Amino acid sequence: MNSVANLYFTVAPPGIAEGNRSKQSFRDALRSEETTMQSGNRKAVIAALLANLGIALMKFIAWGVTGAASLLAEAVHSVADTSNQGLLLWGHSAARRAPTETHPFGHGRERYFWSFVVALVIFSMGSLFAIYEGIEKVQHPHELTDPSWAIAVLLIGVVLEGFSFRTAIVEARKTKTSSWWTFIRQSKEPEITVVLLEDLGALAGLLIALAGIALALFTGDARFDALGSIAIGVLLGVIAVILAIEMKSLLIGESASAPNQQVIEDVALAHPSVRKIIHLRTQHIGPDQLLIGTKLEFEPDLSFRRLCDVIDELEAAIRERTMPSAFIYIEPDIFDPEERDLPPES
Repeated sequence: MNSVANLYFTVAPPGIAEGNRSKQSFRDALRSEETTMQSGNRKAVIAALLANLGIALMKFIAWGVTGAASLLAEAVHSVADTSNQGLLLWGHSAARRAPTETHPFGHGRERYFWSFVVALVIFSMGSLFAIYEGIEKVQHPHELTDPSWAIAVLLIGVVLEGFSFRTAIVEARKTKTSSWWTFIRQSKEPEITVVLLEDLGALAGLLIALAGIALALFTGDARFDALGSIAIGVLLGVIAVILAIEMKSLLIGESASAPNQQVIEDVALAHPSVRKIIHLRTQHIGPDQLLIGTKLEFEPDLSFRRLCDVIDELEAAIRERTMPSAFIYIEPDIFDPEERDLPPES
């Protein structure tokens, strides 16, 4: 009898053993996918960091020679961008820490937090300074000296920023399935979103600076250069607001995408032992981590052991079709049409 019992508990029933193997294979697949995604994100961030660092040094040198307000605004912009990439890399590294007692679901939201900080840095260091410098130079115009330096540095900056922007586009296209605006609004990967908007703003800022300096040269009025600085500040402010809104939404917790939620519902209702979905709640706790809580009504004749097996089967199927590292909590219940679907308001 003991031998039979030991055999029963040592060798799991086929369904459970297969479920465990499938869960492990899903986790292995996820690790491979996460490594690929994180490598792509880091590649885009590092490319942007190196480009901005080099551009910042050149802009400061050119500003020292020419005194162009738009160049100083662009130099500070590049310094802010370089700092931002450093913060993104820090958040990416911090998010990989193992779960702890105080953070049992891990630290995935570190990436959202530091991306939100990046939006504030762009606004405070880039936008406000550029607007202030532009207004100052409008009130007290400063004639440009040796503008060829400024033009040369700005053109080199366009090339370097274009390389960084291209890298970000290539990495974004790996997961992009809709328009660029929809991608920015719906993406759960903060680094790609930040780098895309930063590089787009940087390229636009460089072109604005070139236009301002060119107009100042052709007209002899240095205020066009100052107006270019103000325009750069406004541009950075718009980008910062967009980033702050998107990162705040991710930081406080966004639900799974509509396709993923539909997949979860389809998987649950396709199981012969599930009668009804009473409610479903999802939340991203990181770009590649999902928290799923659902209350289901099961067939009433299920034994306790069979109910546990069904829940395991549902979890494995949901992980296979959404995120293998998802935290899933399934609660059996009986549907009551008078029961509130949401917790009562406090």
